[in-house]
Amino acid sequence: MSPAAGARMPLLPGNKPVRRATVAGAVFNVSTSIIGAGIMSIPATLKVLGVIPAFLLIVIIAFLADVSVEFLMRFTHSGESITYAGVMRESFGQVGSVATQICVMITNLGCLIMYQIIIGDVLSGNGSSGTGHSGVLQEWFGIQWWNSRDIAILFTLVFIFLPLVLLRRVESLKYSSAIAVLLAVVFVGISSAMAIYAIFEGKTSNPKLIPSLDKQTSFFDLFTAVPVIVTAFTFHFNVHPIGFELGKPSDMISAVRISLVLCAAIYFSIGLFGYLLFGDAIMSDILVNFDKSSDSAVGALLNDVVRLSYALHLMLVFPLLNFSLRVNLDELLFPKKPLLATDTRRFVILTLALLVFSYLAAIAFPNIWYIFQFLGSTSAVCLAFIFPGAIVLRDVHGISTRRDRIMATIMVFLAVVTSAIAISTNIYNFLGTSHD
Repeated sequence: MSPAAGARMPLLPGNKPVRRATVAGAVFNVSTSIIGAGIMSIPATLKVLGVIPAFLLIVIIAFLADVSVEFLMRFTHSGESITYAGVMRESFGQVGSVATQICVMITNLGCLIMYQIIIGDVLSGNGSSGTGHSGVLQEWFGIQWWNSRDIAILFTLVFIFLPLVLLRRVESLKYSSAIAVLLAVVFVGISSAMAIYAIFEGKTSNPKLIPSLDKQTSFFDLFTAVPVIVTAFTFHFNVHPIGFELGKPSDMISAVRISLVLCAAIYFSIGLFGYLLFGDAIMSDILVNFDKSSDSAVGALLNDVVRLSYALHLMLVFPLLNFSLRVNLDELLFPKKPLLATDTRRFVILTLALLVFSYLAAIAFPNIWYIFQFLGSTSAVCLAFIFPGAIVLRDVHGISTRRDRIMATIMVFLAVVTSAIAISTNIYNFLGTSHD
């Protein structure tokens, strides 16, 4: 750790020594940063790619995510910066710093808005389109003023989001993160149990082990699955806030590796069992499949449990993404000011402004999936692979080995090519659909 980083280590006001974070707490926080809304889109990637290629892609991207984090931490501790944007500033000047901050804000703010949209859908439904559906609260209690979409999201914001986002240290979120990971495991457990039961009942179809190319699916459509999984493994915006509360740099690497193995197992499990459960009828958001009415009371209850556990999971992921969003926004707007956590007034104003803006956006634009999926994929790829690879290739500290440069080149090349193909294919498919 650099001297400058050590000097600025305390994140709270006052001269009291700050208690070091634990590896277990870091594992929960990293895992919660990884498992967000992306878990719902993983099953659809198995439908596009087939089981075997999807498994290999999850493993490869998890491995590259581990490599990119190792690059980031090594260059961070060789320099004077303690933030992702600061490391980019050392390598590429102000342009690199601003580019990182913009990517973090696009990715995280988009996710925070989408989380509230999803929570509103689960609790109060979405009747804004022809495919609208009732929420859990409306199914249980009927349509009331207090379970309307606006009120349900506002209640969540005031009584769940606000107390959590006012915490000034990432380590303070370790318990809520542990619950979030547990909820993800519960979601996987229920889905797997339902899938196994469906297998014994003979209600499942044989999954595709490899992709099948036909008139509906072209070779280039396969690349559209890559950004989905990349986005699902993008947590690099929280590497520095979590890592600098640990005692040793090696602790963060260990926490990241444990988290990546755990999350890769969760992703593949939900992908496989979700695909087995719904087959080719799987939607891009598996939550839509669980929204459909069940044939039995037990099935309906399990569907409600799955939906509510997912909504609660997102409520607990929210403060972690808000943490890095707030730090990057503060660094962009007030680069000369002291650390945000030491200025209560600035901290509270930024916190409330982000909450109010994301709430109003979620209420005003309830169907912004495609916009943020497009922006999130591009910015997520930059944060996860392109920026870390570029830092290694720039090598301002002269610490890159030949192996590092080879890995960085491969990482950047694969990220740029697959993202370009995926974006082009999505635009082509969108235009083709609109013409039809």
